[in-house]
Amino acid sequence: MKPAMGTAVHRHARHLQGFEERVARSLAQLQEAAAAHAGRVVQTTSLGAEDMVITDLIARHRLPIALATLDTGLLHAQTLALAERLQSHYGMALERWQPMQEQVLSFTARHGANAMYASPAQRQACCALRKLEPLARALQGRSAWITGLRREQSAQRQALPFSQTDDQGRQKFNPLADWLETDVWHYIGVHAVPYNPLHDAFFPSIGCAPCTRAVALGEDPRSGRWWWEQDATKECGLHLRAGSQAISNTPA
Repeated sequence: MKPAMGTAVHRHARHLQGFEERVARSLAQLQEAAAAHAGRVVQTTSLGAEDMVITDLIARHRLPIALATLDTGLLHAQTLALAERLQSHYGMALERWQPMQEQVLSFTARHGANAMYASPAQRQACCALRKLEPLARALQGRSAWITGLRREQSAQRQALPFSQTDDQGRQKFNPLADWLETDVWHYIGVHAVPYNPLHDAFFPSIGCAPCTRAVALGEDPRSGRWWWEQDATKECGLHLRAGSQAISNTPA
């Protein structure tokens, strides 16, 4: 069955040489993670296209890997709907980790609901509140986590390894590190993987609603994130080592 005209699958999916080998290598890494960290490994999913591929591999091969997502309180309705669809489609539980509501209320009372636009520092503080702190709780008691990061996504990710150790000594797996965007969408098309309909509307990277916009054809895929900032190394902090502006390992 051919993908519908105008969909992200139709625009991007291509079968490239080495695709099957990349899929097999990614599966082997997920199997390694499940075996080496039995009961202590989690996929932290933003519900983006890459993360949905990983979830499909986990479900398809019945790997004992937990699923967790960060519900920041500012997600698009389409993202929240996909979280429900994921659970019904795969029959798997999805942990939802939210920011501490008292901290959110205090932050917005001091800085306003649109603090992220005021300055990079306030935007980063918002990300820390809504993403970094819930992630820290999601990873407590776990020795490994799995992300959907790829080298192709940005200049800061070009040296992304398949596996690394994070600041807390956990093993961090990036099984799609060498995948191209065409691989991601080819896999989604072949396996009918559910995905966020915002991707069809030219949202290549999807985060919180106030911080994500569609991009024009030919624009850098990451240009739709925090587009009002000029820093080329824009990240939310989930995948940066402490004190570093360079990638150590979604989308976030």
